[in-house]
Amino acid sequence: MRLKEKVIIITGSTMGIGKAIALRCAREGARVVINGLEENLGEELVTEIGKEQAVAHIEDLTSDGAAQRLVDCALKKYGKLDGLVNNAAMVASSNIHTTDLEFLENIFQVNTYAPFQLIKSALPYLSKTDGSVLNIGSVNAWSGEPDLLAYSMSKGALMTMTRNLGDTLMREEGIRVNQINPGWVLTEKEIERKRAQNLDENWYTQLPETYAPAGRILQPEEIASAAVYWLSDECGPVSGQVMELEQYPLIGRNPPKDETTIPKREE
Repeated sequence: MRLKEKVIIITGSTMGIGKAIALRCAREGARVVINGLEENLGEELVTEIGKEQAVAHIEDLTSDGAAQRLVDCALKKYGKLDGLVNNAAMVASSNIHTTDLEFLENIFQVNTYAPFQLIKSALPYLSKTDGSVLNIGSVNAWSGEPDLLAYSMSKGALMTMTRNLGDTLMREEGIRVNQINPGWVLTEKEIERKRAQNLDENWYTQLPETYAPAGRILQPEEIASAAVYWLSDECGPVSGQVMELEQYPLIGRNPPKDETTIPKREE
């Protein structure tokens, strides 16, 4: 087992990528702390993994003191901390015209400030175990889609923090800090978002080659497989790195000339 007896906090893990990471970490021998907003989903996941190997702490990470309470949960249950996965995120459409400072602040509170505060709270304990921080970003950190301005800004800031802390914390504390930037992933929320945008019910089975050269988009389990490497001892001293997980190059891509759109539902 690649994560045997490691204790790992995974935020936003009641569904989607976070849930897939929690399940995969547990299969690799880790004891996991589940976090999210949905108490019923959190308890269901704890039952699925097993109560000796998982515990749930359901709380909004933007609440005062939430980061420390989440770390304390791990320490109370398991007595130590080996890894932190900052996966929780708010994805909301916005552009320069629809983004005001309040909206921008709300996005940054979840996507950037909460991971920062969690790293600070976990720092004293991760330093004792030569632990690992894994931030889950987005390929949108590099520029972003036209209607994901605030989200893209927040993920860009997260990526800079990863590289900065990946350098300083390795030298000062022996803690690795790395990041995965997933591309388009087929999560439950992504399915809901696209249906809300009036796309066909089976939109993910009718993707043009522009968006999905492989004929499909990524599964959460494929992101989870990569997460295990960064949380395990296999990556050695590697720190401050960002891994892109997408099915085409982000720079220097040659998209097909016959670009098409994803089918809309018929009214």
